[in-house]
Amino acid sequence: MSVALVTGANKGLGFETARQLLALGHTVYIGARDAERGQQAAATLGARFVQLDVTDDASVREALAVVATAEGRLDILVNNAGVLGLDAADGPAALRVFDTNVVGIYRVTEAALPLLRKSENATVVTVSSSMGSFWAVTNPQRPEFGIPAALYAASKAAATMLTVQYAKAEPGIRFNAVEPGFTATDMTAAMPGGRPAADSARVIVHWATLDADGPTGTFHDESGPLSW
Repeated sequence: MSVALVTGANKGLGFETARQLLALGHTVYIGARDAERGQQAAATLGARFVQLDVTDDASVREALAVVATAEGRLDILVNNAGVLGLDAADGPAALRVFDTNVVGIYRVTEAALPLLRKSENATVVTVSSSMGSFWAVTNPQRPEFGIPAALYAASKAAATMLTVQYAKAEPGIRFNAVEPGFTATDMTAAMPGGRPAADSARVIVHWATLDADGPTGTFHDESGPLSW
């Protein structure tokens, strides 16, 4: 079965994504910054754990080295780790948002590429957001139009662009960005109305388990393609 790595997987959407991939029979590595929480999550699910802080180059390299030694390849990468950054009030705080939501994706993907290239059916899913869609945030008929989240929206637009650029540069690997849906997690606790993580994780898992002839370089939610 496929070998999968999910970042930010000790709770919320990442945890549920890992759970659903495990239920399909995949070998799943939970990547988490906090070792104790990550180990607990892995033990709860029956997954494997790697300490992985997407903002730390050494941590990322060491995590992928663990996967390389144990598995020799990586078939599925889910770039899930992210922050909202609504409370960022200065330049360093803003940089931390981009370091997690954008540069973190770059760090992990670059470190994972040698293992993904060894897979016969490699796919990378980046958990993006419709808040990163220029079409959605400029459309008065869309809820994103009225949500003031400048840093988050800008970082998710960049995350989607990274997806497209990787898809062009690595034609042997599928790269797709997804909007999983507004989800009730710790990150969105101040915003009521989110749906269960299990519902949103199904969107991610669908794109993580595409056949080898599946699309690449796309941006989707559960209803279909999202405009850029």
